[in-house]
Amino acid sequence: MTEADDRKPRSDEARYDPEITSEFAIPKGLDVPKTVSEPETTSEFQVPQGLVTPQPPGGEPEGSAFSTPSGVAAFTPATGVPLVSLIKDAPWQDRMRTMLRMSVADRPAPEPVQHEEESGPAVPRVLDLTLRIGELLLAGGEGAEDVEAAMFAVCRSYGLDRCEPNVTFTLLSISHQPSLVEDPVTASRTVRRRGTDYTRLAAVFRLVDDLTDPETHVSLEEAYRRLAEIRRNRHPYPGWALTLASGLLAGAASMLVGGDLIVFFAAAVGAMLGDRLAWLCAGRGLPEFYQFTVAAMPPAAIGVAFALAHVDVKASAVITGGLFALLPGRALVAGVQDGLTGFYITASARLLEVLYFFVGIVTGVLLVLYFGVKVGGKLNPEAALHISARPLIQITASMLLSLTFAVLLQQERSTVLWVTLNGGVAWSVYGAMHYVADISPVASTAVAAGLVGLFGQLLSRYRFASALPYTTAAIGPLLPGSATYFGLLNMAQNEVDKGLVSLANAASLAMAIAIGVNLGSEVFRLFLRVGSPGKRRAAKRTRGF
Repeated sequence: MTEADDRKPRSDEARYDPEITSEFAIPKGLDVPKTVSEPETTSEFQVPQGLVTPQPPGGEPEGSAFSTPSGVAAFTPATGVPLVSLIKDAPWQDRMRTMLRMSVADRPAPEPVQHEEESGPAVPRVLDLTLRIGELLLAGGEGAEDVEAAMFAVCRSYGLDRCEPNVTFTLLSISHQPSLVEDPVTASRTVRRRGTDYTRLAAVFRLVDDLTDPETHVSLEEAYRRLAEIRRNRHPYPGWALTLASGLLAGAASMLVGGDLIVFFAAAVGAMLGDRLAWLCAGRGLPEFYQFTVAAMPPAAIGVAFALAHVDVKASAVITGGLFALLPGRALVAGVQDGLTGFYITASARLLEVLYFFVGIVTGVLLVLYFGVKVGGKLNPEAALHISARPLIQITASMLLSLTFAVLLQQERSTVLWVTLNGGVAWSVYGAMHYVADISPVASTAVAAGLVGLFGQLLSRYRFASALPYTTAAIGPLLPGSATYFGLLNMAQNEVDKGLVSLANAASLAMAIAIGVNLGSEVFRLFLRVGSPGKRRAAKRTRGF
């Protein structure tokens, strides 16, 4: 070995050692090029050598990946997605609904909050106020999406932007996370009692509207005080007025299906007796299922009594009128609306509640009809095919039915006239399509209900209130009372097949009402310009996966 070989590094000896048989060893005599001193492992996000990256306008340094470049709109795809800036003069329901349907990253940043105190908002108290407002709305029959929109609006008005409300049938919860590094604050509240008081519902909407108004300063103490007044407010109509309205509703419904003056009074008396019996059961603590069962018996008993006495009146119209006062149209519309807007758990619970109420009505009527048939009462199911068209009488009856329905819902007196006119328009459209144009009752009902939803949204936006007081009572004339009765009568006479067909027809009419009302509301919202891009990103949901 030469002196030069002694000075050779040990690494070179190992590199050219013939004992090394690895296939990665460099063969002897092959010159290895010297590498530039740079890391052998490079990031896949590193810009390749020689490629010039475009500089931001103005030569500004590149910011965070989560920050919006100055002067340009943030975008994800190559074509770009415009930023959403909500129109300030739009109603708070539409603005909050639009933001709730966005992802958290896409929501526009809140503007400076006027309700915020110098020391910042009291987060637990704001969340508690939000839950109490949501409880009143959900207990009053408001849809789950509208309840979430109201809760989000209250939190946002007090500066709590990173909030996520969640509404199910009986449980409300809301979570607020101040930042990504702080622990979230979560609160929940259970709705244990529900009632129909649209006057209270309208007062809650006015409170939320004042909270979201940037020109109105409502402190937490003032908001709690107004909420306590709303809870303490008495119903606008006394108990005797509700009983009388129930009787007039049943009488008006009997006129819709061909009844005369005697039938009107008979149906009214039966409905008032049923209402008083239901109040008695409620005072004894019986569940609502038994209340509906008991309330359905007196109208059916009066109709069977007419049949047994061979009085020349339409006994079927008496029973049908009594059913109109009991059918849970409000809960049905709310349940279908929740399902169409993606709240499937709440929708399932509401529809199950409707099913239980309907089974209670069926049980009460079937018991009376069964014993009536057994003792010789002759009730004719074919009478359903001979309902004559009497335009003036039926339009007047439909308006009276909507008016009394509004009283039963405890609506404000200022809304009763509008909902009465809306109900008259609904029946006029239905009668023109079904009796004059000979269109199927399901299609006629759907179109009429769609107009009810459309006009209800117009009136609610004009008055900055909920749409329920303008739509729920107006669908009263369209409820499938006669189809339900004749289906039950067929089953009581052991004609189960015909009875099931008639009940299926009643279910189809009920779904047509609910879907029509929701579709009319969505058609109105479709033309609202809420976001600056010119289209409702709120309508975009999933694509089936």
